[in-house]
Amino acid sequence: MEKNTSAYYLYGAAALVVVGLLAFAVTRESAPSPYDGFAQCLSDSGIKMYGAWWCPHCQNQKKLFGNSFDFVIYVECSNADKSMNQTCQDAGIEGYPTWELDDGTRLGGEQSLETLAEQSGCKLPATE
Repeated sequence: MEKNTSAYYLYGAAALVVVGLLAFAVTRESAPSPYDGFAQCLSDSGIKMYGAWWCPHCQNQKKLFGNSFDFVIYVECSNADKSMNQTCQDAGIEGYPTWELDDGTRLGGEQSLETLAEQSGCKLPATE
């Protein structure tokens, strides 16, 4: 009988640890990022990024924003076979990533957040 009681306590403790880790993961992912407002400003200004899921430069660009990239208007240009889809062909996209500003000006390649701030008029948050 004592073995069963110990096993229940062990399973209960393990379950609490799993629930705690899941709660931590969920709240950490949904925590606001310092770039949320900046990314939202880019979108509000009509600025968008054209990219491809397989493009390492696009992945680097997304990493600069962290979770805030969810606020950026992103246009996926690649089909499953890595060919360019019709949307991006029609838009005249020639490489990835391509940032399109509200006036139609385009910036090709990876851009620093500072460059995007200068070009857009959106303010970057102060970082430590």
